[in-house]
Amino acid sequence: MGRITARRRVTRIRRDAEPTHRADTLAVEEPLEIRVGGQPLSVTMRTPGSDFELVAGYLVSEGVITAGGDYSTARYCAGTDSTGANTYNVVDVALAPHVQPPAPGVARRNTMTSACGVCGKDSIESVHTASAHDPAADTLTVDVDTLLGFPDRLRAEQEVFDKTGGLHAAALFDADGELLVVREDVGRHNAVDKVIGWAVLADRLPLTATVLQVSGRASFELVQKAAMAGIPMLSAVSAPSSLAADLADELGITLIGFSRGESMVVYTRPDRITEPSVRT
Repeated sequence: MGRITARRRVTRIRRDAEPTHRADTLAVEEPLEIRVGGQPLSVTMRTPGSDFELVAGYLVSEGVITAGGDYSTARYCAGTDSTGANTYNVVDVALAPHVQPPAPGVARRNTMTSACGVCGKDSIESVHTASAHDPAADTLTVDVDTLLGFPDRLRAEQEVFDKTGGLHAAALFDADGELLVVREDVGRHNAVDKVIGWAVLADRLPLTATVLQVSGRASFELVQKAAMAGIPMLSAVSAPSSLAADLADELGITLIGFSRGESMVVYTRPDRITEPSVRT
């Protein structure tokens, strides 16, 4: 597997002191080529680690698969650096026999950066992918105090962020507040795909009665990824975009922003958030 972090000599400059030189830890960012049945599908910039989960989650987000049974196997293909070592930067997926290969419009025309979740789509219409699941019908309810605790619990699990300060994170919780999975990546959309991919490989789709907590803002692409996995609630520590709120409203997803400390802002479907049963 590739490295998650890398060391580099840096110079630190302060206004009131002499420059100092030290080693710093950086989050690794490398390309991952995704192939399906040997055919190139996309290239994304990611932090190495949980690559098979990333690919599985990406296929859910793109509407290629909808359940764990749609995903057969994945393997690293030959890809070497100047020394001949495997770079582990090419993954080929085999779909189950009953699954159709990705439609031509799914393939991305350019490399997706770590900040891009929908780059390379052929048309505006192809950005809005229809989900096989219905998050609007989910009867999930979550205690407000439980929800407010999710950002701190996510932050406590960010081991690589502690070393680098440069990674996004996503976590999945159940209605009782149990932490199911946490993943980190330089791309916030990749972190979410890794979480969804974990569910694919565990054959847990759709992710009914769960909450997706993310470390940054809530964008259109993250709301769509939640919908594709059947997640009824998305909570972010920062702001949502207007399009994210519009899409969440359309799809019946509870969208929360600015979840920090003692407060949050609920943009859609507040009926799923309940008062705590006991207050002290």
